[in-house]
Amino acid sequence: MSLTRWLRRLVPLMVCLVLLVSACSSAPSKYDQVQKDTTGFGAPAAVDKKAEKGGTFNAFFPGNQDGYNVIPYQEKKGFAEYKLEQDGKTVAMLTISDTTSVPGSAEKYSAATQSIDGFPSVEQGSTATGVLVNDRYQVKVLSRDPSFTKEDRAAWLQKFDLQGLAQLKGAINPVAKPAAALPQAPTAAAPPATPAQPKDGFKLPRVKLPSLAPSLQPAS
Repeated sequence: MSLTRWLRRLVPLMVCLVLLVSACSSAPSKYDQVQKDTTGFGAPAAVDKKAEKGGTFNAFFPGNQDGYNVIPYQEKKGFAEYKLEQDGKTVAMLTISDTTSVPGSAEKYSAATQSIDGFPSVEQGSTATGVLVNDRYQVKVLSRDPSFTKEDRAAWLQKFDLQGLAQLKGAINPVAKPAAALPQAPTAAAPPATPAQPKDGFKLPRVKLPSLAPSLQPAS
């Protein structure tokens, strides 16, 4: 009899305990609320909605040439990147990015003292060279091997279709080019041309030309 009364008193306590645990588990924690506040409406996007699609930039990269292979590596909204390989080794990275998401990337070109194909060019550290096309699109070459020099980076920047990139509808100045007063960035010197050699066993005939000097005759 006493056991029955004890069970009757225990059952309400168990019910209360179950209800309390359920309520605690369903209530949002303060960490959930913080995450909601920082990722919800009004939070800044990682990439600007107006940024160009990364796939749009593919048409402006150079192709394989001179013993180098240009290989697609990464593509996302506002950015495209290729690897530059020689003999199976990555010697540089080639990139095009839309600076609308990172305005500070374009600001550093305001003090440029050199240009490539008419667009301002700056050195970024000791391993990267970039140009800014029409105040919006940044094209960069980044060395990944000590043998790939500053001059090599400038030469490969000229292999991009910079003029085509400048015609994108999103370009701030789709026709006008920056001031051409900036000096052209130096590029790797081209090897001297080898003079043509005559074929084996072939010699040019020697031709004796008549003298053009008038003959002098003694006065009679």
